[in-house]
Parts: sequence; structure tokens; C-alpha cells
Amino acid sequence: MHIEHVEIGNFRKLKAVRIDFSEQKTVFVGANNSGKTSAMVALRRFLVEPFEFTVNDLTLSHWTEINASAAGWEVAVNSGEAPVALDWSDVLPFLDVWLNVSNNELHYVQKLLPTLDWKGGHLGVRLRLEPKDAEGLQREYLKARAAITELLAAPSVAASVVAAAEGAADLVIETVAVPSAAHAYTFTLWPQSMMDFLGRRLRGLFTVRAYLLDPAAIKKPEGGLAIPQVLSPDNDPIDGDPFKGLICIDEISAQRGFGHAGSTRVLSEDDPKYDPQEARGGKKLSAQLRSYYTQHLDPYDKPEPKDLTALQAIHDAETAFEARLTEGFAAALKELEHIGYPGVTDPKLTITTRIKPTDGLNHGSAVQYEVPTHLAEAAKGHRLPEDSNGLGYQNLVSMVFGLMSFRDRWMRVGKAGGSVADEDSFVPPLHLVLVEEPEAHLHAQVQQVFIKQAYAVLRKHPKLGDATALKTQLVVSTHSSHLAHECDFSSLRYFRRLPAPTQAGAVPIASVVNLSEVFGDADLTEKFVTRYLKATHCDLFFADGAVLIEGPAERILVPHLVRERPEFEYLRRCYITWLEIGGSHAHRLKQLLEHLGLTTLIVTDIDAKDGTSGAALPPKRNSGQKARNETLKSWVPAEDSLDALLDKAGPDLVKEDPSGYAIRVAYQQPINLSFKSRPPAEALANTFEDALLYENPTLFADLPGHGLIAKFRDALADSTDLDGLAAAVHVALKAGNKAEFALDLLYSDKITTLKVPAYIHEGLTWLAVQLKRKEQDAIGKTKVVA
Repeated sequence: MHIEHVEIGNFRKLKAVRIDFSEQKTVFVGANNSGKTSAMVALRRFLVEPFEFTVNDLTLSHWTEINASAAGWEVAVNSGEAPVALDWSDVLPFLDVWLNVSNNELHYVQKLLPTLDWKGGHLGVRLRLEPKDAEGLQREYLKARAAITELLAAPSVAASVVAAAEGAADLVIETVAVPSAAHAYTFTLWPQSMMDFLGRRLRGLFTVRAYLLDPAAIKKPEGGLAIPQVLSPDNDPIDGDPFKGLICIDEISAQRGFGHAGSTRVLSEDDPKYDPQEARGGKKLSAQLRSYYTQHLDPYDKPEPKDLTALQAIHDAETAFEARLTEGFAAALKELEHIGYPGVTDPKLTITTRIKPTDGLNHGSAVQYEVPTHLAEAAKGHRLPEDSNGLGYQNLVSMVFGLMSFRDRWMRVGKAGGSVADEDSFVPPLHLVLVEEPEAHLHAQVQQVFIKQAYAVLRKHPKLGDATALKTQLVVSTHSSHLAHECDFSSLRYFRRLPAPTQAGAVPIASVVNLSEVFGDADLTEKFVTRYLKATHCDLFFADGAVLIEGPAERILVPHLVRERPEFEYLRRCYITWLEIGGSHAHRLKQLLEHLGLTTLIVTDIDAKDGTSGAALPPKRNSGQKARNETLKSWVPAEDSLDALLDKAGPDLVKEDPSGYAIRVAYQQPINLSFKSRPPAEALANTFEDALLYENPTLFADLPGHGLIAKFRDALADSTDLDGLAAAVHVALKAGNKAEFALDLLYSDKITTLKVPAYIHEGLTWLAVQLKRKEQDAIGKTKVVA
């Protein structure tokens, strides 16, 4: 049994998303504000702490509709009509949990079976936040609104308010129009709207109820958005907690403080060991050790034969210490008797002791780290308390120990097995562990070690390991490309930001991409992309935009030019990932980039070749030449004729998607160049390096240097016309070291006057415009087709 997927709806910016869960480890990745945290909070709210919902958990897009409906109630009541009930089902936050259950596990899920003839497969449960009594909620709201309307309409109140307004005429305050009053008031009273009302009353008037779903009605997402089932009006909720005894859930939250780890979470708020304050704030390792001791090791809790030695030692220590206390306090107690206490009838004061094993852990130095000391004996080494260690190491140790504690609690290790109620004595078949942003304070290498070892820690038990009867599913959200780098491609779930729909009150939303489905069946393209990202980095999953570049020279120079030139100031504010990938391979990222919906600029070379033999040649018009570049041939603009490519204009180089992202190529375009006092003519560059030369002939004519720089300098001096220059440059580039060329330019004083090739300048300008548009979409200032 395992969770196949969850669908989250109407929760914050997750209006309708499906998140597929891997059977072992699922990792949430995506740019900032893409919905990763919303997904983790949704899992927490519905599965762990349903009493913690707030009005801000409702998707903002629905606020206008809810307020408008509630305002309609008032109008209807004032007109003597019956108010029209709001269809809450369209706006209520929900979590659909879909389990994959085999037919030999029916005894776990009897109360979740949709039909008596169910033979195994999917089982779905919807957890929905909804009004406890919709009609009662309507009455409560109308009562609250009527109270302030009546108050503000009273003549004495109106007179005092008007007088106050005249005395503070220069004060600008929100004006509230009250239907039954003729005045405009300069103050507000609660509630001003339904959402204002729910801001205070939601927890008292709403509850989470569970409903069974129909496995036959599952629909695949469309356009990245889920299509959740519509509950029929006669679908009655399930009594009690549908996952009690079925799922054990634990969490390490992001808000755990320095070196803190979140405490164990349980599905039921009435669990006697649930401490919401401790759960929210986390605790240090010493506190975790005390908790672990209490649950698993305490010899006073149902003592076993192996505890007797420890109990005898504690008793002996108590007896010896009590004798010492009696002797030490004898004089002080005798002196106390001289002032009249205790008297003849008063109880005598005595000193006794009670040693608790956890007393040794109830102080700041309970957990210590031994400092390596040169040639010191083991007993003479230096030790420091846990607060003296680095935050990263504290955090790593605390999280790993937290995972161990979660596992042992789930498996009833030690005393934990005897402290549960009889009805909870068996182990739930599924353990779900949520970890938010484990990378806090951790070095890159440690992040990679943690994500590789975390699942193994959760399975390190004789009954677990590779066994399938008891399942563990680990869900991690992260902003770290280092952590994502160590995860299997199939375990990544990419949260993609979508622009706001073009309707009043709409806000930007998110969709979720299952990266295991990007390439369909395993093929060479998937293998290449996976290996390539492993060999480079996974910044693609966290970026606002991407720039794919042809070779090492572009990789060295173009980012530098963006950093230094004022015209690219906006791009410096954005999170852009630079990916060096040859023109013959950039097209292999097509499926990935389109699934991510990542605005991308591909800076590539035209790479002219003979149309018949395929030999590389300097570009020349009207000669039947083709482009060797696979990206240009098969992706954008899907053309291989050199003449056609040279005539392509800006719009022809862009592939736009209705969902709000676009992909553009930038390759060498004709350059108008006057050479050796000849009339200006068309110079055709083949690569980034000769494009630099044609754009900056004066600079290269006297630029000191060796390698390609020297060859370019000689070509400029020796060539008599553009054709001769093109031939000389073509020969130079065949054997030239392009990375060395770029580094020489980078360290040259002339780098500040180097002109950026027009095709790259236009591409970067386009990218800045696209990212600005996406920013405007995110704040709701532009209208695009959703």
C-alpha cells in the first residue's frame, strides 16, 4: 500500500493540482513562490492539524465571489426576500488522497471501500474544509452585519460620527457605505465582508470532513491542472478519521530554529503526546533525546528483566545520596528549630531524594561534542555543549536523529510498543514523512549526503529494509539545486508558476509537473538529459529563466557582459541559469523545457555546411548551404536553409505558448561591415567568435594577445576583402582554442568597449522583456490568456 497521488484544490495558490508520489522518495522543486510550501502546508493542515486552518488558506481568487455572494444575502434580506445560498463546494479547500492498495490489504481499508465487490487498486478519500452548518453560518454573518448596520444608523451615533468627521476632515480613512444609513462614516466595524468575518470565526464555524471518492471517475490532469471529482449532494461524510491506524505521519518543518528539528506529528489531535507548541517550534537534540528516552527506554515504564540492573543502580544512588543529604542538612535543620519551627504539633522537615534518569539530560550541556585534541588520552579530551557546534552540523544531527525517532516510534521500538492503547497496538502499514527545506545551514556536500541517506535511515529496522508489507514514503521540499542533483529524475515534482487568469479577482496559480513523465518511455534522450544534468547542475528547476549557450567562449563572456553592461540591469535582478550545451544537443532539452514552462533563450551557432557534401564552410548566400545546427533544424525556427535562416526576423525566432512562456533562438545574423575602405557589405558570421570580430574589427586590429586573438589580428591585416577575411577566420577557428580566446578577452582592458554581437544583444533584450512580463503577470498587472 502506498499513496499514488494527491490532488489539492482551492488551497492558497494551488487551485487544482495533482502531485504524483513516488513509492519511496518524492522531492518538490521549483522557483520561489511556485507553490512548494503551499503543498507542504496543505498536507500538514489536512492530515495533521485541521484545527489550524486560517482564512488565508482559501485561494484568493475565490474571495471576490464569496464576498459578493454574502453581500447578496444582505440585499435579499433588506428586500424581504430569502437569501440565495452560496455553493461552497466550488470554493472550499480540499485534499484528495489516492491510495494504491492490493487485494491482500483489504483488512486495513474496510471502511474506505467504495463498493463491496472492490478487488484492489485505487481508493480515494477527500478531506474538505467546510462549514459545520451552512445555514447557521449565513445566519451568524447576517446577524453580525445587522448589528453594525443598526448601530451606525442610530441618530446619536450618526451625529457624533459626523462631528468627529468634520473635526478631522483632513484625515483620509476608508469610507464604508451602510445600506440603511444616509451618512458616509470614517471608521470601520467588524465584519466588513464575509472574508473579514471568517478571519475571526473560521475555526469555530468550519471543520474538516472526509468523503469517499469513486476510483472509476479519476481523470488525468489537462494543461498541468488537475480535474478533481465533483461530489454529489447525497455523498455523506465518513464518521471519524479515515486514516486512523492506516497512516502514521511525521514532519520536520522548515520553522525549526537553529539546530532544531520538528517533533513527531500524528494524524489525530487527541493523541495524548501531541504538543502543538513543541511541534511548531521544534526542539534541540538534547530535548529529542529526552523524548526518545521517555518513549523507548524509560526503565520505570513497564520494566523488563534487562531493566532490573539499571533500577538497582538508581536505587543504590538514591540511598547513598539521601544519606549524604541528611548529614549535610542536619546542622541547618537544627538551626531552623531554634526559631520555633517546627513546633511540637508541626510535621518534621526532612530531606530526601528522587533520582530520575532524565535529570541527566535536563540541562544545556547534556549533549556534548568531543573536540579532537592532539595526542590526548580519551578521558582527557575537550568537550563542548551542543550549542557550541556549527549550525549545519547541529541541524544535520538533529534531523537524522528525528528520522530515527520517527521510525522507532512507528515500529513501536522499546517502551513505545507497550504505551499505546489496545486499538492502536498494531503498526500502521504506511509511514509518511514530510521534510521541509532540509538544506538550511548545510554545506552542499552535506545536503547531498542527507538526501541520499534519509530514506535509508527511515527503513533501517529488521521488519523494514526491502520488505513491502510496511511502506515508507518520504516527501521533501527544497530550494537547493545540490539536493535536487542527488535525486533520481523520476522522484522530482516541479512546481510551475502560472499567470493569473483574465478574470476579476484572479491571482497567479501553480501547476505541478511529474518529471518522470516528461520523456514517456525511457529512451536515449531521457538518458542524455539525466546524465547531462547530473554532470552539470539542476538550477533549471529553480530559475526564473534559462540561457542555453553554444560553447565555452559564450559561457565565459556573455554572463560577464550581462553583469557589467547597464542595458542588462533587469536581468541581473532575475534568477537565470546559464547552461552550456552544444548546438547539436540543445534540442534534446526540448521536452523538459516545454514541460517546465521555462522562458528560455538559446544562444547558438548557425554552423554552415555544403548542401551536398556536408563539409563545414564559411557562410555564403545563394550557394545552397544548409545549417548543421539540430536546434535550428528541428525545433526553432525548424529550418535548415542558410538563406532562409539569414532572412528570419525577430518574431520568426520565437516559439510562444499560450500558458505564458516562450522559447527564442539567437544565432548569427548578417552584419553590415565596411572593410579596408570598401563600401559596406554583408558579413556573415558562423560562430560567436567571428561575430565578435565582425562587430569589433577596430578593437581586434591592435588587440595584444596570442592564439586566436593573434590569428584574428593577422587575418584583419592580411585580408583584402570580406571573402578573404571570412576564409582566413574559418581556418583560424578550426584549430583555435576558444576558451583561451575568451579568457584573454576577459582579462583585457578592451573588454569594457567590446560591442556585444547584435544577435545576442537582441536575444537578451527579448529575455528581459519576457521576464518583466512574467513579473507583471505575477502581480496581476497584465492580462494574458490562461
